Amino acid sequence: QVQLVESWGGSVQAGGSLTLSCAASGDTYSRYCMAWFRQVPGKERERLAVISGDGGTSYADSVKDRFTISKDNAKYTLYLQMNNLKPEDTAKYYCAVTRTSAHDVCYNYFLKKDFDYWGQGTQVTVSS
Repeated sequence: QVQLVESWGGSVQAGGSLTLSCAASGDTYSRYCMAWFRQVPGKERERLAVISGDGGTSYADSVKDRFTISKDNAKYTLYLQMNNLKPEDTAKYYCAVTRTSAHDVCYNYFLKKDFDYWGQGTQVTVSS
């Protein structure tokens, strides 16, 4: 079992920045595949960014020039740095982990939104 806790969501004005964190505990392994998603009520969960065990990253087109995913293996913590936030970025943000390390397999799970463990989410609200 892996437990995930997201934090540092909040309210920000358009153009501002936030950095979300996701602390992992339990059956942690620094080379697992980790990702960020977001969801607005009534809409499908949207994939944002993924980082594989070897550190390879991929991003959704909607965020790739504004968001950066990273992780601190020693702290078992995943981050999402978000810059130039827009009102349409308002959503609940979730981190997720799945037990694979190879980037190609990790990316396929990301495309399918098929992860083993999910956090409870943290709300981000961007005002215009």
